[in-house]
Amino acid sequence: MRDVPAYCAAGWAVFLALHLALNGRWWPWLAVSLLPPVVFAAVPLALLAVAVPAGSGPAALLAAGCLLAGWSQNGINWRALGPRRGSVDGFRLVSWNTQHWNQGGDPDRFYRFLRSLSADVYVLQEYLNGFEGGEVWDIDDEEQLRAAFPGHHLAVGNNAVTLSRFPAAGPPVPVGACSLRVDLRVGEGTLSTYNVHIPVQLTVMNPLRPAFLRDMRRRSAARDREYAALVGDLRGNPHPVLVTGDFNTSAAIGDIRRMPRSLRDAIGACRSVLPASWNARSRLRLWRIDWAFTGGGARVGAYRFRDAEGLSDHLVQELTVGFPRS
Repeated sequence: MRDVPAYCAAGWAVFLALHLALNGRWWPWLAVSLLPPVVFAAVPLALLAVAVPAGSGPAALLAAGCLLAGWSQNGINWRALGPRRGSVDGFRLVSWNTQHWNQGGDPDRFYRFLRSLSADVYVLQEYLNGFEGGEVWDIDDEEQLRAAFPGHHLAVGNNAVTLSRFPAAGPPVPVGACSLRVDLRVGEGTLSTYNVHIPVQLTVMNPLRPAFLRDMRRRSAARDREYAALVGDLRGNPHPVLVTGDFNTSAAIGDIRRMPRSLRDAIGACRSVLPASWNARSRLRLWRIDWAFTGGGARVGAYRFRDAEGLSDHLVQELTVGFPRS
């Protein structure tokens, strides 16, 4: 019986080695990386729980090694258990994938919810309708946006909306085909906000059909282009930055490693051990695919995910952003 835990641990170690080597580098692995991130902690912990009573030293060592090697993949925010950070004097920002901008819903309810967030800056994705038969329809809701947020400056582009109490320091800059950069004049300085929406990995269809693999390969190429455009713009940007939105990327998907190391993941300011931003319409929230990063002196003092009241399958990201004013 001692050999069984060892074989299981060895099998998981082989899988983990393949995952770490191929994840984010070989497009077919995108389907495998859709595993729930917590699996990368749950499986080695279960193996340890079996190996130790069975007296299998090799299995216990392998399981412990897998737990450490796959730690960055599990999505667990252990920093939430530490002492609270000091408060940050800053402004309120919300980031939210609206899921097709209230398509088929009640516009008054949608705008009441947006106003209830009481943010200084709104970073909103999926300013569009459609997806019937793969078709996307551009929309024009600018008149209602300006009426609902008279004290905010409006920037629209790449199916994204950025509303801000701070004036723009220049015209909005499309980044790739799906993201929008807006430079804001905050005090005497400039903060670059990036409104990000990375394409989803695959279409739900029969995985045995050739069309499934063709679609996944096409989507992988689109994701590569969007990440490359985002990272390229970030590396050439001299301003403090706040990068947030729907990355369609969990902690277990290697694409998130493409973000520059100079950026800081805001999750350290979140008090949730298992942060999840999707699926907001389910009682069982799955995992985080919406992210926020800061760099260049900008930092996050408070960060949480707020219920979207059934208006979207994404939770709302709420942040307090501190910013060097000069």
